[in-house]
Amino acid sequence: MICPYSLTVPGGVQVQVLALARMLRSRGVDVRVLGPSDGPPPDPAVIPLGNSTPFPGNGSMAAIAPDLPAALRTIRALRDEAFDVVHIHEPVVPGPSLTALIASSAPMVGTFHRAGGSAWYRMVRPFTAGFVDRLRIRVAVSEQAALTAARTLGGDYEVLWNGIDVAAYQRAEPWPGGERTVLFLGRHEERKGLGVLLDAVRSLPADARPRLWIAGDGPQDAALRAKGRGLVGVEWLGPISEGEKLRRLRGAAVVCAPSIHGESFGVVLLEALAAGTPVVATDLAGYRAVVRPGLEALLVPPGRPAPLARALAQALAGGPLVEAMVAAGRRRAGHFGLDRLAGRYVELYGRALGRAPSTSGPARLASPG
Repeated sequence: MICPYSLTVPGGVQVQVLALARMLRSRGVDVRVLGPSDGPPPDPAVIPLGNSTPFPGNGSMAAIAPDLPAALRTIRALRDEAFDVVHIHEPVVPGPSLTALIASSAPMVGTFHRAGGSAWYRMVRPFTAGFVDRLRIRVAVSEQAALTAARTLGGDYEVLWNGIDVAAYQRAEPWPGGERTVLFLGRHEERKGLGVLLDAVRSLPADARPRLWIAGDGPQDAALRAKGRGLVGVEWLGPISEGEKLRRLRGAAVVCAPSIHGESFGVVLLEALAAGTPVVATDLAGYRAVVRPGLEALLVPPGRPAPLARALAQALAGGPLVEAMVAAGRRRAGHFGLDRLAGRYVELYGRALGRAPSTSGPARLASPG
């Protein structure tokens, strides 16, 4: 399994790759994960390919390794390990993924995560079209991701949701002190909307303002901390461990995902649903792949502090509607179990190897159930 992004830098693709690899191993599939690693590998099955370099992309900074040493290490690992199947995440991202797409002689499955406008896809299409056609199976993590890839790279895509270990979120011990606390998880950059959340909280009456747990960091960290100066009860947590994340999700009163654009799939929403915590998020197509407005989450227009403030106040107030939303969210999370996702990928690997095709038909599972 190939990941183009540094496996030691927090990110949705990296978390998904490592979690899927662990679940596949629990099903008896021998998996190695190849990717950049800035420090000790986060898992014994990781084959590190060198350090990463931050590059701008999709409104964020991607920690990728497009250098020649990483490419040579990728080719050497592919040759030495003689994999039966190579599963490439983000196949046209420069570095190990694009190298594997070009150099691998094994059957290949590609998973596309990016959604929304993609200047990079358009730029590389003339050079990568023939190589992308080498993928025996193309997967996208949401309908939006499938549309993005199809419009620029062509081809047909099976939609398979991202998954989580639902039980891990349900059994986590809640972090203390989370009453009337809103949790934000994400990079501190414009597209994640943390500035909008700070404006929304500041617009509430002083006696009605929630506390904030703000996890993560990023290029706008200093500016956002300055923006939040004067707000009482704000805790800047910085990057947190996976264990602390689970406990904070369980302990918070509300999880807020105020992203403005560029979300192909709302993993953080899914995590909150599994933890049994009310969700307030922006109304983005990628988030609608996970939640339905008013049923599992309160969705508001992106980039607007006033509607976000009203939704936060409603979620914090609780009541029958919020309780019903939490119950529906727990049921919804069960449809996105990582074990189900791993099972579908095992079927796809069999198809890539030319074994009997699945009888379940095309996977249109971005919104299961």
